[in-house]
Amino acid sequence: MALYAIADLHLSGFKSKPMDIFGENWKNHSDKIKINWSNIVENDDTVLIAGDISWAINYDEVDCDLRFVENLPGKKIFVKGNHDYWWEGISRLNGQYKNMKFLQNISESYKNIAICGTRGWLPPSDDKFTNDDIKIYKREIIRAELSLSNTIGKSFDEVVFVMHYPPAYEDFRDTEFTELFKKYNVKKVVYGHLHGEKNFEMGISGEHNGIEYMLVSSDYIDFTPKKIIEC
Repeated sequence: MALYAIADLHLSGFKSKPMDIFGENWKNHSDKIKINWSNIVENDDTVLIAGDISWAINYDEVDCDLRFVENLPGKKIFVKGNHDYWWEGISRLNGQYKNMKFLQNISESYKNIAICGTRGWLPPSDDKFTNDDIKIYKREIIRAELSLSNTIGKSFDEVVFVMHYPPAYEDFRDTEFTELFKKYNVKKVVYGHLHGEKNFEMGISGEHNGIEYMLVSSDYIDFTPKKIIEC
């Protein structure tokens, strides 16, 4: 049994939206994901999916993409990405699909591991951060702590946090997210959002303050779920 992670599936089964405009490696990327995933993930494994799941706008459009993921091996745990406009009605989503959970203000578990998460947002240190981002950023901090606090009083050997945006950037400057990770003794953080060679190095990576940070954008990990824990 193992825990895997991948982000940025960018599925578009409801309409044609080729992704190879972002690079030749994105050509037929959904086929690559299906083949690679099926070759390594077993039914008793769990895969964390760190946002940007589908280009759909509403539930009717996203259903075929979620069914695509549902039919892949393993249990799946999702957090929202910045392009997941269809994400609403969390109770409906969590009741609709087999072996699939959508994290929002709660935690899930895998064996003796707590899985927490939220979408995240641009950090205030980012050059693109504006006053309009403050409310969203603060809300995501609240959601992150709600998810993490859901583990209090429960017996877990390890806490893993999954988010879409990088929790910090390449300067490794602490953010409110990284402070929360220290407060709740998080051991691993996986995230996506960054695409293309020139952007892969922008996010925090490796071990910092006893926490391991991993970028799992699909194009960074060659459209193959990355194993993060073997149980």
